[in-house]
Amino acid sequence: MRVFCDNCTAPWLAGTLDGFITHLGHRAYHIRDVPGLPDGRNASDLDWIEHLRQGKDWIFLSGDFRLLKNKAERAALRASGLYGFILATGYQKMPDHQVASNLVWKWPEIANVMLAVGPGIFEIPVGRGSKLNPLPL
Repeated sequence: MRVFCDNCTAPWLAGTLDGFITHLGHRAYHIRDVPGLPDGRNASDLDWIEHLRQGKDWIFLSGDFRLLKNKAERAALRASGLYGFILATGYQKMPDHQVASNLVWKWPEIANVMLAVGPGIFEIPVGRGSKLNPLPL
């Protein structure tokens, strides 16, 4: 599996996650480093959604709930069959090391959701004891 981190996440977050999941046979990339993505960091949401859809083994991580508000992006996500994980708004106020720690802490739950549930979008809550929340598409 490959994890895509969009422009609403910091590049260091993709690097931290990549360091943790590489031993599991997975990789994480920030939008600026995704192989073959036209326009790289300047790719539109619709462009990166289409690029990931073609790859078949991608999931995405974002901090942007607006993906679910724009009709065109919602339709593209619905058609893509991707798993998506959006960081709860509380992450914006957290220190960087806590954001990374929570994401690593939640990784087993993220992996289990993908095994147990069909593709969809899920919110990653701030609380470590809180479960991932499915979001309507």
